[in-house]
Amino acid sequence: MEKEVYRIAVVQLQPSLMQTDKNLHQIDQLCSGIRADLIVLPELITSGYVFQNKSELQQVSEPVPKGISFQFFNNLSHRLNASIVYGFPEKDNDKIYNSSAIINPDGSYFVYRKTHLFYREKQLFDLGDTGLFVCKAKDGVNIGMMICFDWQFPESARVLSLNGAQIICHPSNLVLPWCQQAMLTRSLENRVYSVTANRIGYEENGEFRLTFTGQSQIVSTKGEILCRLSTDTEEIGIIDIEPKFALDKTVTDFNDAFTDRRPSFYTDIVSPK
Repeated sequence: MEKEVYRIAVVQLQPSLMQTDKNLHQIDQLCSGIRADLIVLPELITSGYVFQNKSELQQVSEPVPKGISFQFFNNLSHRLNASIVYGFPEKDNDKIYNSSAIINPDGSYFVYRKTHLFYREKQLFDLGDTGLFVCKAKDGVNIGMMICFDWQFPESARVLSLNGAQIICHPSNLVLPWCQQAMLTRSLENRVYSVTANRIGYEENGEFRLTFTGQSQIVSTKGEILCRLSTDTEEIGIIDIEPKFALDKTVTDFNDAFTDRRPSFYTDIVSPK
């Protein structure tokens, strides 16, 4: 039976580029005291982000379920009795994906591969091939995963919501200034909770440098900021929610966010009469 009150933790930190062991140790220390049902960490948190080339990326990419990061998070999930969502570079034969995984305390897991690659990711990663899907987290709560730039495309959150997601987990390495506010609308228009876990700091590698915006957040089904972290501090935000609210798509006594949709008018270009 789904719990009435569900505790979510969003984790914001700064990983070290190409230092997986150090990053996992840092995560272990930061997360060891968390008491939550669902913990969400940023995109590529095991590896860092600013790679000069595919050769560097290959050095820190890992398969599932045999990779060191997967084994670490599997153990951490069991130890904390929490579902954990985290971002990592996934190696699958000769391909490398920008992926996120959810690992549940019962040992079940699901992997999502980023649908919409951002900027130089197009030169480094293969296009995700999993599609957007909904899966079970601890206690049967339905979650969907998006990664960072997926936010730019309203279809991402809409597809997840139409397929029953109650919480959208959104590991990110955000550098543009618009996402945090846009995710308020994504939650509101779909009547779902969203958890954007962003990293902080800057990363420089050769000629490439990026600064990340922090402000990780948890947003309600009505687009309200339940928790928003700082721009530059490693920290954790923890909020209790009621997942059942994400099953109610009522806008007014006469309107429903989903049943009022008219998809037949959304697919074709119509000339004015």
